[in-house]
Amino acid sequence: ANSSTMEEKTLYEYECEICKDLEWIIDSETNSAKPCVCREKKQYQRILKASGISESFQKKTFNNFVITNEKIKAARDMAINYCKQFESIRNTENNSIAFLGQVGSGKTHLSIAIANTLMKKNIGVRYMQYREDIMKIKQSAIDEEAYAREINKYKTATVLLIDDLFKGAVYKNRMGYEVVNEADLRAMFEIINYRYFKKAPFIISSEYGTDKLLEFDEAIGSRIIERCKGHIMEFIGPELNYSLR
Repeated sequence: ANSSTMEEKTLYEYECEICKDLEWIIDSETNSAKPCVCREKKQYQRILKASGISESFQKKTFNNFVITNEKIKAARDMAINYCKQFESIRNTENNSIAFLGQVGSGKTHLSIAIANTLMKKNIGVRYMQYREDIMKIKQSAIDEEAYAREINKYKTATVLLIDDLFKGAVYKNRMGYEVVNEADLRAMFEIINYRYFKKAPFIISSEYGTDKLLEFDEAIGSRIIERCKGHIMEFIGPELNYSLR
């Protein structure tokens, strides 16, 4: 009898005893269901798992962001306001945000802090670490199905965070001009263009400012600038490099 009791316990051990892990509480009398208290937490865990954001990055918040001058403070305030306004602007023409320019000015930290805040509100965010993830997309290009599967992750995400856009993709051509690798431009145009027409929000960090983005590719640059209108912070000058302080 003892062993069958133990077996029963392992068979029916639920994370949530209230809803027996259904995430809904069924009322048979009214033939209706209401979400269980555990649902939001589990949904957040699923979103977090799908985001691709590492554990160390999950710790990056607005509270532990270091402010060293007025421009950095303005960037943080812009990021916080963006999160507060997100629900009301998410379906508008200007629903995205960009932190551009000076290396080490806290662009990644602020982008991740936004992602973490949105995910806590059960809004799905997909993290794209540019240099690594663009490589996976380009490597799958020889197989049409694999390519579609890889690139669709970024095209169809509820919110897409592109961290360090064009990092490692820029080189000098024979004329001495900085240009971006063609394969990178093709993949990024497909992602940005798709999201632009779907009005799907993105969060972008890049060491390149608006002028450079337009110079690299006008179609990509103009779509990013248009969608981020009112939420673009450009960092210029080494005094903004807070990670070196």
